[in-house]
Amino acid sequence: MKGLTYDVIVIGGGAAGLFSAFTAARRGKRVLVIEHNHEVGRKIIVSGGGRCNFTNIHTRAENFISKNPHFCKSALAQYTPEDFVSLVKSHKIAFYEKKLGQLFCRESSRQIVQMLLEECRRSRVTIETSCSVSDVSSTGEHAFAVETNRARFEARNVIVACGGLSFAKIGASDLGYRIAAKFGLKRTDTRPSLVALVARDKFAGLAGVSIDAVAATDNVSFRENILFTHRGLSGPAVLQISNYWSPTSPVTIDLCPDVDVEESLRSRSNGVSVAVFLSKFLPDRVARHIAERASFNGNISDLNKGEIEELVGAIKNWELRFIDTEGYDRAEVTLGGVSTDELNSKTMAAKKVPGLYFIGEVVDVTGWLGGYNFQWAWSSGYAAGNAI
Repeated sequence: MKGLTYDVIVIGGGAAGLFSAFTAARRGKRVLVIEHNHEVGRKIIVSGGGRCNFTNIHTRAENFISKNPHFCKSALAQYTPEDFVSLVKSHKIAFYEKKLGQLFCRESSRQIVQMLLEECRRSRVTIETSCSVSDVSSTGEHAFAVETNRARFEARNVIVACGGLSFAKIGASDLGYRIAAKFGLKRTDTRPSLVALVARDKFAGLAGVSIDAVAATDNVSFRENILFTHRGLSGPAVLQISNYWSPTSPVTIDLCPDVDVEESLRSRSNGVSVAVFLSKFLPDRVARHIAERASFNGNISDLNKGEIEELVGAIKNWELRFIDTEGYDRAEVTLGGVSTDELNSKTMAAKKVPGLYFIGEVVDVTGWLGGYNFQWAWSSGYAAGNAI
């Protein structure tokens, strides 16, 4: 196969890459998508428990983390959740709102992949799978060469949509960062995020217990379930807080967000142990753990004022120290990426390299759990595809 010339080469056949491809192709551009896996959209397929949380109807710039919190606004305004829902409806894909604006497929996440592929087919996008990129270079003004294990392809524009480092088991790599570095573009520090946290102190006997709670750090808080693991904490509230967590910042947990624990303790019954009393509000194993950790082995009626305050703090303001995350293999996204200082927020184009674009997870824009990262993929993909 000899090298071919395109208007656009998209590196990465995931959510952002496919979306940018057919967006550009609809405008008459000749587009090639290069995907190193044997099929496109693998991260879409495994997302949302196989049902793909494809957007969130409440998406706002405040739902994203970036060194420049305003950067995402333009792309999100150009292509909204309502726009994507209209596309989903046009393909007759049934969906439902699970909670908090999160939209899921009723049947299978593969329906979203098939929808994207159908849009690419209609727009005559060429897709090469099992095709690995080894190098991207400039061949002159507004021209690039992309070397692969299949052939050398050339294009006037290149869109880098190969994601971050999370989900290595489905092929994640640092390719996007290496391309950025080759062209002199900065990137912010990266780390695993939307990921379980590893605790300094382990929770013996609590693994598998889930509870509605509020997790907070650095003036940011989320109320959803937390899940005790053998190594620390997981669950939606903890995954959310992982976007903001740092090793120097403790995470505080309110185990009873709807209960005035202090008032309940002051109106306590005689002859009831602390663990039994706490089990009115908490799972038994958690109640026993708190009582044992605070060395409250007697009756609830024996607690003095100071001990009541200590017990309330242990329940309403449990301060935990985490030493690490569970790593990229367990992370849903990569926090950080190609610096937004290097990119045009309206087009996602590299300011210093005409014709080079970065979209999706490879950019330093990370959404909350709940469909926000997919919406960023659609919005940033649209911005780039529509600008070429």
